[in-house]
Amino acid sequence: MTLPPERGQYRLLAIFTSVVYLGHQEAIVLIFFVSFLNEVVMSASSRAPRRFRMAPVALIAGVGAAALLALSLTGTLSGFAASITNSSNTAASGTLVMQEQNAAGSVTCSSTDGGTVSTNAATCSTINKFGGSTTMTPGNTVTTSIAIKNTGTAAASTFTLTPGTKCTPSANGTTNGSATDICAKMNLKITSGASTIYTGTLAGFAATTASTLTLPAAPAAGATVPFTFAVTLDSSADNTYQGLAASVPMTWTFTA
Repeated sequence: MTLPPERGQYRLLAIFTSVVYLGHQEAIVLIFFVSFLNEVVMSASSRAPRRFRMAPVALIAGVGAAALLALSLTGTLSGFAASITNSSNTAASGTLVMQEQNAAGSVTCSSTDGGTVSTNAATCSTINKFGGSTTMTPGNTVTTSIAIKNTGTAAASTFTLTPGTKCTPSANGTTNGSATDICAKMNLKITSGASTIYTGTLAGFAATTASTLTLPAAPAAGATVPFTFAVTLDSSADNTYQGLAASVPMTWTFTA
């Protein structure tokens, strides 16, 4: 049976359009759909007056275009897809806080005592590294042990001890000798475990820079580094050194 020219043209148009613009599966669906619609419409239009016979062309073209648009917007009828959404992506800073404590653990100073971690620098006058004795005699040694701890959450990358730039002599009480170089008669030895950090006079200590003092490795978070300070009044001190005192400030520093 031979198709009427009009029907054949409609089917060829549907096939061509489907293959060009759609995938294989979509083309098959559209071809069957348009063919079926073509049969129904042409059957009805063959019985209609001649002036209405152009209506099927417009109807088929409109329906075909709508189907084509719908299939092209939805993509192919089959396909694979995979995805991962990371819903928790955060970054935060740690803390670097220093704590100094005496051997008995009864006195503690923290770098946050001066305010908050925003300033993170404090002055500690309650732990005297030179012992604070006021009754030393020639050859007498006073030993003081302390511990420096990293109480923050971040590891320190550097650890330094910086002496003050001056050893200051002063009177101890009301009976005082005439000597003016007590800083040169007070000997200091700083150790950490088996390592010697410094040995010499208080005058020499004040003239020392942080770069010349080799401290143990910078502590990790929660780690403690012990130190011992031994101060000795030189055995050569005579009566002119009675009733005198010497003082040198020092600063411990962590960086990260």
